[in-house]
Amino acid sequence: MMKYKVAFVCVHNSCRSQMAEGLAKELGGDLFDSYSAGVEEYPEVKPLAVEVMKERGISMAAHYPKLLTDIPSDIDIVITMGCEANCPFVPSKLEEDWGLDDPSGGTIEDFRETRNLIEEKVKELIKRIENHAI
Repeated sequence: MMKYKVAFVCVHNSCRSQMAEGLAKELGGDLFDSYSAGVEEYPEVKPLAVEVMKERGISMAAHYPKLLTDIPSDIDIVITMGCEANCPFVPSKLEEDWGLDDPSGGTIEDFRETRNLIEEKVKELIKRIENHAI
């Protein structure tokens, strides 16, 4: 079975897209290869994002912010997290925006809420791929 290449994109690749990449690898690793990237450089993955993912048993110790040029160019599905800035065009078969607020600067509860929303959306994406709805 062919694996899809899915890219999760946001501004800094420091929080939402990183959590999406981690959850997608954990939940849908047999269906797709997951990547995440941002459009602006950033020094680190947000510590609270790392912490709330660890609560789910997903280590993001090896994760670091990447730019679009750091991931494969032949992406099948591009998911933007809710770009406050204009997300660049990335050629793909499907593009959608998940419209998620950035929890950066908020409490750990804000990060948990965002993680849970991302988890539900990743599960929905998996179902659509399994049902050939993509």
